[in-house]
Amino acid sequence: MKKLDEIMELMADEMADFKVAILELELLSKQLSKISIPITTEALEKNLNIFLEKQEEENRLKDEVLKEIEKKLKHARIIPNYLLILFGTLGIIALSLLGYFGYTAKAAEKEKFEIYRIILESENDSYQQYLSINPEIKDDYCEWLEGKK
Repeated sequence: MKKLDEIMELMADEMADFKVAILELELLSKQLSKISIPITTEALEKNLNIFLEKQEEENRLKDEVLKEIEKKLKHARIIPNYLLILFGTLGIIALSLLGYFGYTAKAAEKEKFEIYRIILESENDSYQQYLSINPEIKDDYCEWLEGKK
């Protein structure tokens, strides 16, 4: 029986400790229900407004970047300016050379024609002098020309 009494005493001690723990839990539960933090719509709206303002700022920056890119694309060229200047200069040089060579070729042709005319006139004069000195050859020459026609 002695053992049974000891067990009963231990059970009584344990039950007393258990009761104290339950009372403490009840007290803490009451405190927790009093301390609870209710979420108000004002706090939600404030946080939402801050987020929306940040979002609007980011969208505005993106719009500015896109407008700058669009502006650059409108003024963009397929061929750079330095290539246009280079090809323009080469074109002007080519046209100048063509004009120069055309002019010199025409002048050379004119000069050759002039030299040919002078040679013909000089030969013609020498033929005329020879034929005036030898009239019989002149008659034979004229007959030969008529027969050739």
